[in-house]
Amino acid sequence: MKKILGTSLLFLGIAAFGQAQEDSIHFSKISAEILNNGKSYTELRDLTQNIGHRLSGSEAYEKSVKWAEQKLRDAGADKVWLQEVMIPVWERGKESLHIKTSNGSWKSLKMLSLGNSEGTGGKDVSGEIIMVKSMAEYDKLPAEKVKDKIVFFNYPFSQSFIETFKGYGDAAKYRTTAASLTAKKGGKFAIIRSLSSAFDDVPHTGAMRYEDKVSKVPAVAIGSTTADELEALLRNQTITAKLNSNCGMKGEKLSHSVIGEITGKKDQSVIVVGGHLDSWDVGEGAHDDGAGIVQSIEVLRTFKKLGINNNHTIRVVCFANEENGVKGGIQYGKTVKENNEKHLFAIESDAGGFAPRGIALDMDEAKRKQIQGWSKLFLPYGVYNFQEKFSGTDLYPLHDMGVPAAELMPDSQRYFDIHHTEEDTFDKVNRRELLLGGVAMTQIIYMIDKNW
Repeated sequence: MKKILGTSLLFLGIAAFGQAQEDSIHFSKISAEILNNGKSYTELRDLTQNIGHRLSGSEAYEKSVKWAEQKLRDAGADKVWLQEVMIPVWERGKESLHIKTSNGSWKSLKMLSLGNSEGTGGKDVSGEIIMVKSMAEYDKLPAEKVKDKIVFFNYPFSQSFIETFKGYGDAAKYRTTAASLTAKKGGKFAIIRSLSSAFDDVPHTGAMRYEDKVSKVPAVAIGSTTADELEALLRNQTITAKLNSNCGMKGEKLSHSVIGEITGKKDQSVIVVGGHLDSWDVGEGAHDDGAGIVQSIEVLRTFKKLGINNNHTIRVVCFANEENGVKGGIQYGKTVKENNEKHLFAIESDAGGFAPRGIALDMDEAKRKQIQGWSKLFLPYGVYNFQEKFSGTDLYPLHDMGVPAAELMPDSQRYFDIHHTEEDTFDKVNRRELLLGGVAMTQIIYMIDKNW
């Protein structure tokens, strides 16, 4: 009996080894195809240079919808369609921020209104600046100290976190809540220190939110060096700020997410790979999230080019309106539920086009362990971290329905230097790093399709 059991275990071991070798060979074929023939980099150049930034509701975004539709067809999708989405429309318009020092002169500051902020209606709004360094410090201020003032939330992006997304998460509450916090105590508008890991004078935009039944005052961001200079001035003198901005919400309009797929040979259970097609209205939306869009299309192209007979339907979703509403992700999840469509797995690339370092896994422990068991296959490609537990913003509706979700984790050290700024441009993207992200996405989709 012991001999028979030992022989069985030996055969199991040999079979597992043989399977690992076969998977390793497929991984190598995927990598070679993408690194030699991949189109992500040239397609990203086309998207960013010929269309540029793509704020939801803009003419440029509508051009990108047609662009993505054609690229999915070119990649070999069996079916391509547009999914209707009602999206909020926000426009920036002209804007300026000045400060007046004790000598009476006005100085212009580089700034950006935060996304979804209301403006001043093109009128000057001015007042004395008061500075706080933390939320706790602001909470202690009585309303009479804030009334008719401009509140400067000077909370720095923490440099202590090795994983910079943790620094971003730590500081993000100032961007999202500064306006409503200011309004509750009678302040005129809010200024925040940008959520930036860089020490430069580049302001970062990004979405903010208004609380219900709280007046909507403007919120703007300034760069790190400007924030430091303003802090130094405030130590010694009274500073007046003057804001003039024309931004605001312009209702809603009908737009689209773009979807393409290759039909499963075994069944039509769906595996989603995607990114968001929209971007902020500064820079070119190269890393955020043009990179994720072209990498997702690369997955589909590679399956077709290598003749991989996918068991399940591989679906690319180019989500609308992630930046200032997540309406594309919400509508996609709603449609999946209405159609009772079975989804096996979903992964998003929305953390930049830098070299891939891991895949975050937001799913039950059994599935996490199964994927972690494949980690040695990814090591030759520099992908080693399968410990994090989160997924892409557009995938939250799917995850809430019980779909295992994931997100590609590129190296994060440079991402928040340029995130949501005029610096997010094509020239900041390295070809091989971008393509390697597509390699990792295709490899994980290959393993899911084969084993689930």
